[in-house]
Amino acid sequence: MRLIKLKEVLNLTALSRASVYRLMNDGKFPVSVSLGERSVGWVEEEVLNWIEERIAARDDDLNTSKAAA
Repeated sequence: MRLIKLKEVLNLTALSRASVYRLMNDGKFPVSVSLGERSVGWVEEEVLNWIEERIAARDDDLNTSKAAA
């Protein structure tokens, strides 16, 4: 298991810092892990799974749209 810092989360997801925290607060993004008094990280696998879920949702939407046409 690997923990990644915010900079890498932003690079992987192409989200802004504000978007990451907003999604996290809304329960729509993996929650960070406290690493100390002023440091947090994310479980890399959880972030990668979130990205894969977004891709799968896109593909489902495309397939639904094609089926309806």
